[in-house]
Amino acid sequence: MTVLRVILGDQLTGRLEVVAGADKGRDVILIAEVMAEATYVRHHVKKIAFLFSAMRHFAEALRAAGHVVRYVALDDAANTQSLEGEIRRAVAALQPSRIVVTEPGEWRLRESLKSLEAECGVPLDILPDTRFLCTHAEFDAWADGRRELRMEYFYREMRRRHGILIEPDGTPAGGRWNFDADNRKPPKPGLASPRRVSFRKDAITLAVLDLVRRHFPDGYGRLEPFHFAVTRRQALRELDHFVAAILPGFGDHQDAMVRGEPYLSHSLLAAYLNAGLLDPLEVCRKAETAYREGLAPLNAAEGFIRQILGWREYVRGLYWRFMPGYVERNALGASEPLPWFYWSGETRMACMREAFAQTRDHAYSHHIQRLMVTGNFALLAGLDPKAVHEWYLAVYADAYEWVEAPNTLGMALYADGGLLASKPYAASGNYINRMSNFCGGCAYDPARSVGEGACPFNALYWDFLARHRDRFSRNARMPHVYATWDRMGPDKQAALRHQAEAHRAAMREGRL
Repeated sequence: MTVLRVILGDQLTGRLEVVAGADKGRDVILIAEVMAEATYVRHHVKKIAFLFSAMRHFAEALRAAGHVVRYVALDDAANTQSLEGEIRRAVAALQPSRIVVTEPGEWRLRESLKSLEAECGVPLDILPDTRFLCTHAEFDAWADGRRELRMEYFYREMRRRHGILIEPDGTPAGGRWNFDADNRKPPKPGLASPRRVSFRKDAITLAVLDLVRRHFPDGYGRLEPFHFAVTRRQALRELDHFVAAILPGFGDHQDAMVRGEPYLSHSLLAAYLNAGLLDPLEVCRKAETAYREGLAPLNAAEGFIRQILGWREYVRGLYWRFMPGYVERNALGASEPLPWFYWSGETRMACMREAFAQTRDHAYSHHIQRLMVTGNFALLAGLDPKAVHEWYLAVYADAYEWVEAPNTLGMALYADGGLLASKPYAASGNYINRMSNFCGGCAYDPARSVGEGACPFNALYWDFLARHRDRFSRNARMPHVYATWDRMGPDKQAALRHQAEAHRAAMREGRL
């Protein structure tokens, strides 16, 4: 009898068992574009177009390989517009002996799919997602009994397990596990993005762009120019170009931010990794080979590999270990509504305006802008974590809840109470001024903390620390910060707290 094999929009690889185990003469593969998944948060129109185009190209590749594919386009008249509805409709039409699906990347969807088994009266197998390099059980075995779940130690274990940047005697390449200290240089004059590859849009992509334009006329972000790779072949070209031409410059300035330069030397590969077009181990091995062959410095290769082999696997492990309650965490009691300028980009703060513009135009902003500009502001201003989480999930093409939620709630907002980060990633305007050229010409002065033209990040930073002193003063990494606060004296402290409240009032009223 027929087996119904369901492929989700971020599982576009033939290496998963759901495809590799298919009987081409009997089984049917279901892929569906549905409005429920496209709109449960306000997804960027580029993100929707990227996934729909990649899904359609993957379906064509499956058909070319001899598979039977049941593809449901968004505008199919019979489309129920939910994944569950399309599975039920396929079951009714095909009468399969069982349903097979790879574990989704979001808790809500996994739980919803589980309920279909009893509803449809057909056995449903949820297979492990073998694209990842650490299983849930392996992560739990690493985490069990540890007082702190720090990424650095997990990363070292992953390096050893997979033999990445490890010498024959078992020591790390270069004698150190982590070269992050070498990767924090501020932008030098003229720092710009290297040339990127581009792809001609074929008929499939053009049709998808037209569909998105018609069905999401009020969607967030700019649909064109559309620059994404939409097939594995194209994604591999992007990977090869990055390793050969861009990775050598990635290390030194990976924390730098430059006006009008959204990419700099960042890879842009996360969207392809997270959708299945690239395999994480193949990406890490290409970067390692570049270092071994003298084509990229160690600090660049190690820093890039750490993001994939370490951070990406680590946040996924945390997500599944602590769901479903993780996305509800709010350890700091933050409750300010998300300001409208997160969507509109209309703010007098130049750094925020730049990050929002890049996000709107590209469905992308590199990790330091996400963490130390938009995330830092959300932390200092006390924005509601769930609202911030849903914004990040919506606006970035590489965002799926398993990776986005720990990065947002854990690293950026400290909403998980320190489960992920050893201290809050809070910074004043001085950090942004040092690591970017955003502050020149801003309406606010990063050197001023109070008074007319004072940078909002400054007073909000000190007010944040004062509000949460009971929690953070005992943190081993923060005594010197509170010593500085105490030396200010009560008058200056009161002025900073008053200025912070004025900034929050301006934020609420759309004047910031």
